[in-house]
Amino acid sequence: MKTKIYFLILLAAFFASNLYAQSVMNRDTILVAAREIIKETTYCGLVTIDSTGQPQIRTMNPFPVGDDLVIWFATSRSSRKVGELKANPKVAVYFADHITAKGYADISGKAEVIDDKELLIKMKREYWEGIPNWQDIFVLIKIVPERLEVINYKHGLNNDPKTLRAPLVDF
Repeated sequence: MKTKIYFLILLAAFFASNLYAQSVMNRDTILVAAREIIKETTYCGLVTIDSTGQPQIRTMNPFPVGDDLVIWFATSRSSRKVGELKANPKVAVYFADHITAKGYADISGKAEVIDDKELLIKMKREYWEGIPNWQDIFVLIKIVPERLEVINYKHGLNNDPKTLRAPLVDF
């Protein structure tokens, strides 16, 4: 009887560790696939919420996104999006290249408007040189991811056939 119990415990541990390994592998695969889509995408869509609760989307050119998937933008301090983000920091950022149809990455999270001239100067883009007083015009937007959904056909990441939900990672 003890042998049976030990065997069942061992079997349960094996299945639990196997499920854990699969979930880690899937998370890693999802992150690799998302980073690939993001790296290959020059422009993305930034979705904010306006004062009436209506989503607003605009095309943005993010700074290169690091492994942590924190997204940085620069924008005019007087833009509508800055006011929207200060009132409601919930955002979504959508990366896709529909010409190549490789998939997409959708990151939802919280945004912070950062008015730090030293950091802005460190992150400066060359084309800003042609903009008079750019240091006084721009602020930074930092988006910390909370959830990532990704479709990447090359990595075999497709919608779930029953729910049509994309593979996701919560941070």
